[in-house]
Amino acid sequence: MRSLLKKDPVLCISALAAALSMLWTPPSAAYLDYLDLRVLALLFSLMVVVSGLREAGLFDRVVFRLLSLARNTRTLALVLVGACFFSSMLVTNDVALLTFVPLSILILDRAGQERLRIPVIALQTVGANLGSMLTPMGNPQNLYLYSLSGMSAGEFLRVTGPVTAMALVLLMTVTLLLVQPVPVPPPSVPPEERGAGKWLALFGLCLLTVLRILPWGITLTAVTAAALLWNRNLLRRADYGLLLTFVFFFVFVGNLKQVPAVSALLSRLIAGRELTVGILLSQVISNVPAAMLLSGFTTDYVPLLLGVNLGGLGTLIASMASLISYKLYTAADRPRPLAYLGWFTVLNGGLLAALWAAAAFIPGMVP
Repeated sequence: MRSLLKKDPVLCISALAAALSMLWTPPSAAYLDYLDLRVLALLFSLMVVVSGLREAGLFDRVVFRLLSLARNTRTLALVLVGACFFSSMLVTNDVALLTFVPLSILILDRAGQERLRIPVIALQTVGANLGSMLTPMGNPQNLYLYSLSGMSAGEFLRVTGPVTAMALVLLMTVTLLLVQPVPVPPPSVPPEERGAGKWLALFGLCLLTVLRILPWGITLTAVTAAALLWNRNLLRRADYGLLLTFVFFFVFVGNLKQVPAVSALLSRLIAGRELTVGILLSQVISNVPAAMLLSGFTTDYVPLLLGVNLGGLGTLIASMASLISYKLYTAADRPRPLAYLGWFTVLNGGLLAALWAAAAFIPGMVP
């Protein structure tokens, strides 16, 4: 149990919350109505397809082409941070960091720029969390709120687009200011082609399902069958802990809503404060659980969507993706955890304050 709590504390907390909620709303067949099967099927399908794309070497080829553009450490930092920012829009913030953070450590060490590890990885983490804000498939809370709210893709982008654009400008400006240009050698050996086309076709099915053009059952069946035929290991690599976390929070929130006094109190506390509450609650329980909990007691999804996305900045646990990059950094040679946490906190705190102020006070920033 200690090992599980250390490995996935959010899963353990969500399971405990669901179990406690059963004390006032005993288990019944009504629990099945709590579950959003579309969100769960899409999450699973995207996990498998993105793993397939990684296995096929697609990300390696993208990385090679991007790094071929770098001539010095400043350009290299912009490429690595920008890669996390833009790739997270399609393959999620977790996958972006799992792909680019180890690569950054390797490249910077080979270039004799180990001192840049901390600022670059901290900026990559910020970039992945902010870039994933733009699209419904960028992170789990977006996929969930997009499905729940019934927004069209255009409506969703009109909400997230202005803040994401401002975030990109701030992120690139900070990167330019922090990293001085020192020459670095370009990569020399291009990666091999390993049949990414079939996985790209399946990714297209996922996009059609996200856009509500294709039923989720068709995509789930196609992705599962493809994995069984082509690479069964991908089914084992799916993040079932995240899927179970969603299930437990569906049960917890559903049970809370069955208690009139609690439901009314939470609705009054959240009403009109979705942006602020979303940001603050994310700092202590992370933004995915915050989105799922708060969405049960408000229908004003626009400020809530921005709140839980901006709330991914701040503390190390505000976004589970931030923990991924921290673990990757500390697992490398000669880590400096306290120095990393210092850089991480300053960068996250500063950018969160700027974007929070913009979302709260600039007219039109929140539709």
